[in-house]
Amino acid sequence: MRIALDMMGGDYAPKESCLGVLSFLQKKYEDCHLVLIGDESSIREGLGDINNLPITILHTEEVIGMHEHPIKAMKEKPNSSMVVGFGLMAKGEVDAFMSAGNTGVMLVGATHVIKTQEGVTRPTIPTPVPQINGGYSLMLDIGINADCKPEHLNSFATLGTQYVKNILGQDNPSVALLNIGEEEGKGNILAQATYTLLKENESIHFIGNIEGRDILDNKADIIITDGFTGNIVLKLAESLYDVVKIKRNIQDEYLDKFNHRLYAGVPVLGILKPLVVGHGVSDAVSFCGMFELARKMVMKQNK
Repeated sequence: MRIALDMMGGDYAPKESCLGVLSFLQKKYEDCHLVLIGDESSIREGLGDINNLPITILHTEEVIGMHEHPIKAMKEKPNSSMVVGFGLMAKGEVDAFMSAGNTGVMLVGATHVIKTQEGVTRPTIPTPVPQINGGYSLMLDIGINADCKPEHLNSFATLGTQYVKNILGQDNPSVALLNIGEEEGKGNILAQATYTLLKENESIHFIGNIEGRDILDNKADIIITDGFTGNIVLKLAESLYDVVKIKRNIQDEYLDKFNHRLYAGVPVLGILKPLVVGHGVSDAVSFCGMFELARKMVMKQNK
């Protein structure tokens, strides 16, 4: 399989992306060939001697910044590492593409270049949520769909269930809707309409509403919300980790699980080919984990 990485995406690229490549290569997977997209001189400097390594470097001269407008940037920077990566995916020259760059560009590329699965109107991205019992739940969406309709959230529930079953290997995962109360009639218009659709969705195991205080308490395997709410919850969890662990130096095994670097990248669900989005502050461990996830997704898709 051929896995492509945008080497210029992320706050600490290409130094950390190069280190992540080297870490992944140490695992010696014989089924992987890495396609590294970005400034060739910087990549070679970061990797050192690459003779006899399963690597192809594709030189690009443009980089899309984190805060650039996605559609405008893709049009004006056709030789950027992100746009070239999507082009390779579209032509079938790579099996998976990964980037820790502009999330908006990843969404536009996923929707308009890679295309969504039949019946999916919006792709979505999930995040693992540490549970107090030691396990994890999956929350989605976490940021690429700020404005949602009920049918979008219903689709997220189906996609999340498929991912947990097929990639994470868990049978019949429970699905809950994040709301301001447990009762069926609670919430705004979006939540109330979504509840009805989830209740009628025979492809998921819907258990009803959960509240914010239930997110970490083993109430559901999959938590459904819109990207606006999901991103606020995600950023709050990240900030709590920074405050408790880094600024106050409080040591706690459970809180350690909120370190976003442990989770590498997350998949874009609902599109035709494996696409992995990394955190903007991804380090070498994160990039290595992104390769692991991409490889696993390609293997599942090829079965």
